[in-house]
Amino acid sequence: MTDAARNYSDTLFLPKTDFPMRAGLPQKEPEILARWQKLDLYQRLRAAARGRAKFILHDGPPYANGNIHIGHALNKILKDVVTRSQQMLGFDSNYVPGWDCHGLPIEWKIEEENYRSKNKEKPNLSHPHAMIEFRKECRAYAQHWLEVQREEFERLGVEGDWDHPYTTMDFAAEAQIARELMKFAQNGTLYRGSKPVMWSVVEKTALAEAEIEYEDYVSDQVWVKFPVRSCLADESQASNVLTTASILIWTTTPWTIPGNRAISFSPKIAYSLYEVVEAPAGNWAKPGDCFLLADKLAVDVFQHARVTKFNRLESVASEKLAMLHCRHPLKGFASDYAFDVPLLAGDHVSDDAGTGFVHTAPGHGREDFDIWTANSNILAERGINPVIPYTVDENGAFTDHAPGFAGKRVLTDEGEKGDANDAVIKALIDAGMLIARGRLKHQYPHSWRSKKPVIFRNTPQWFIAMDKPIAAAGGAVNASDTLRNRALAAIAVTRWVPEQGENRIRGMIESRPDWVISRQRAWGVPITVFVREKGDGTVEVLNDARVDARIAEALEREGADAWYQPGARERFLGELANEDWQKVDDILDVWFDSGSTHAFVLEDPAHFPSLAGITRKRDGGPDTVMYLEGSDQHRGWFQSSLLESCGTRGRAPFDVVLTHGFVLDEDGRKMSKSLGNVTAPQDVIRQSGADILRLWVCASDYADDLRIGPEILKTTVETYRKLRNTIRWMLGSLAHLRDEDHVALAQMPELERLMLHRLVELDRLVRQAYADFDYKRIFAALNAFMTSELSAFYFDIRKDALYCDPISSTTRKACLTVLDHLFRATVTWLAPMLPFTAEEAWLARHPAAEGSVHLERFPEVPSEWRDDALAERWRRVRNVRRVVTGALEIERAHQRIGSSLEAAPVIFVSDPELFAAVVDVDFAEVAITSAYTLVEGEGPPEAFRLEDVKDVAVVVQLAQGKKCARSWKILPSVGSDPAYPDVSPRDAQALREWEAMRKAAE
Repeated sequence: MTDAARNYSDTLFLPKTDFPMRAGLPQKEPEILARWQKLDLYQRLRAAARGRAKFILHDGPPYANGNIHIGHALNKILKDVVTRSQQMLGFDSNYVPGWDCHGLPIEWKIEEENYRSKNKEKPNLSHPHAMIEFRKECRAYAQHWLEVQREEFERLGVEGDWDHPYTTMDFAAEAQIARELMKFAQNGTLYRGSKPVMWSVVEKTALAEAEIEYEDYVSDQVWVKFPVRSCLADESQASNVLTTASILIWTTTPWTIPGNRAISFSPKIAYSLYEVVEAPAGNWAKPGDCFLLADKLAVDVFQHARVTKFNRLESVASEKLAMLHCRHPLKGFASDYAFDVPLLAGDHVSDDAGTGFVHTAPGHGREDFDIWTANSNILAERGINPVIPYTVDENGAFTDHAPGFAGKRVLTDEGEKGDANDAVIKALIDAGMLIARGRLKHQYPHSWRSKKPVIFRNTPQWFIAMDKPIAAAGGAVNASDTLRNRALAAIAVTRWVPEQGENRIRGMIESRPDWVISRQRAWGVPITVFVREKGDGTVEVLNDARVDARIAEALEREGADAWYQPGARERFLGELANEDWQKVDDILDVWFDSGSTHAFVLEDPAHFPSLAGITRKRDGGPDTVMYLEGSDQHRGWFQSSLLESCGTRGRAPFDVVLTHGFVLDEDGRKMSKSLGNVTAPQDVIRQSGADILRLWVCASDYADDLRIGPEILKTTVETYRKLRNTIRWMLGSLAHLRDEDHVALAQMPELERLMLHRLVELDRLVRQAYADFDYKRIFAALNAFMTSELSAFYFDIRKDALYCDPISSTTRKACLTVLDHLFRATVTWLAPMLPFTAEEAWLARHPAAEGSVHLERFPEVPSEWRDDALAERWRRVRNVRRVVTGALEIERAHQRIGSSLEAAPVIFVSDPELFAAVVDVDFAEVAITSAYTLVEGEGPPEAFRLEDVKDVAVVVQLAQGKKCARSWKILPSVGSDPAYPDVSPRDAQALREWEAMRKAAE
């Protein structure tokens, strides 16, 4: 071989792969999806996992209304990472997707699209046929969006039983929801009550806490006088001034004054009697007026009342306050309001704002209702009528229970302020009962659907009692066995991720009122009970097993429409039809629907055979059930599911609850079309691919709010590119691995054993982090390992051996063996997070018509690969290497060298212990130079050093010798083999073996 110009590239073992550098995910991912569908991957996963312990992620159902948004994408991607990773950890990890299909938003859409937009009159839903036809329209609408969303969710790469999802509108589901309701009727916790509930005038229905959001709102605020009428104590103990004084209240809802029945105070607050001394002419608060106020708030009140001087006359004890009765400020208006207004002690009263007294309208506030009913005995003793008036109707208009104001609107049909406030304020002014008024901007409850304010109004609704003892099957009652206590006990034995979720939901359960489960709408599961009035406003609920069975069987066959068919009452009551039982026409709150999903999904093997046989750990089995949703679901689905299951089964339906934050734009703002800062998942997939979205999710801290936008996605794409190129290089190098090339651990060089040691460490980290659902930790570890330790260190060092060593080289074979392990580990570890890319890479390495990386389990990494002493030695080696590479960069920057192969660094190590640790390391190989010299000593002053690596100095010298035409190393030995005069001896041997291999193949 004398041709010095020979091109040796065809003799090098350069990477060869069809795995492209440019991912082309928007085009490639649909092909992979189609392959999974053809492969029936979901059923193959079930078959592969048969007999393993089950890990069930029970889907919190999204609402079947509109295209998915970025929050949906975050949620579904997290769920998919959970199920895929648990499967690869060795569980039978099953995911059945579901949809919430009933409820007001769909009714609204039907009314808008099918009626209002076409100027058609909405059907009269009091007619059975009209009701059933309207419900059919709602069902069709939900089914349409279910199909749209299913396709969008699948496009994210979410693996599940998409051919057999659950929906709350399935006939079997509707029947089971009705059965669950009947269980509450049977255990005595279901009741019809009259309570103030949050009511949407726009939507004409009661709303649950989960349907409320708080927004800025400008309210009228008024300070109102309640003149003291009498003191029930010995009159000699009551000062003359006190009986001529007025108690002041402050409210931001003047329209509730007609519903006032009491004033609340706190025994913990210091109160006094104050006299107005000076005030402007014509002022509402006049000199000589005496007012009862909280001491802490007196100055603030008089400032609002424009009182320029006042005196504190005397303190008033809480015992005396409890004996006072006031007259209503509207007494005489419309010849009414002549009743006494008592003072009641309440824990909810504070002196943070207002007057220290709270105007109490039991029909318009939860605390007002509670304190009124809690004092029913006292009210009766004082001769006060305890009946709570219905002052406002479903349209937000005053009824005749608000004399003089009937017809005035609190809110209009559009949710705007009506004329009720002005009418009440005028009446108070005319009566001389107002001392100040103004406006206040504050947080006020709004419907999350209509975005309009809600009101508290007293309505007959259906409730599930939180504190009533639950009756056992035989009728026995344990006073402490209440729904609240059951729920709190269940919270304590549930795993919450993150842990602070436990305190959040515990606080909500501790303070929540009875569960309002009724809605006055059409599209939903009806409250399938019969009642008869008792004459005192309460009802008796029919508990008859025969009737319940007829209802459930009919709903199973025909769906909930059966309840609205003509003759339904007689059909279901049967022999009881001649009694005075009445059919309830309210529907169930959709939170009760979704809270019951565990009953008709996890416990229904007939419809969901893949979920059959779940035996949870608390039942002595091996199986786990997880719920995963956004953090707002502590007051939504998590809570309704907890209450429903605890009420009917005595325990939570879940073992693990994971919550995630919300998605904001790059600046931390809420996304809004008006701001133009919306990131749509469909756009990201179209431009970059679903794996980019998934990488963004897994790299983020989902426990907090996440941010997304163009710059964040650009960074994500760049991160993905580096990971993909690392995988591509492994695939290309592994193209040269033959079965006979595998090398045993004992024969491997230290560098290969170091990489295997790192796999042991990473295996432990990855498995634990997947078990802890800590995906950002996994991604950070794998990203650092693959880009810094593999690409920038191990691969860089081993390229020379892989490309240029003889075929027989143990180093080359050992490297290929390790690359095989590295590929299998990293690609399977990444598979739950990047399922499309992992599948593409896996099939490039292991092409098989029916193969899939997702049918694999995480590889078992042998414990004997662990070598802590070796890792410590190489930690030191890498520190020395950093000094060498730093010195080489300086030389390159000054253009004294081009490639590092032009250098032969002299490495000075002054620490004897460090010198002994690295003396036998080939730093020419490790630092990718042609030669090196290791010297024990300090090194000259001009040598390169790093502050954080003590005792190491480097002087870079030029390599001596000739440049090898094949490996480009500069060595004195180049040309020593006469047959190959332009290459090194190592490369000459490689060429002999390469030529022999070529001839053998001919």
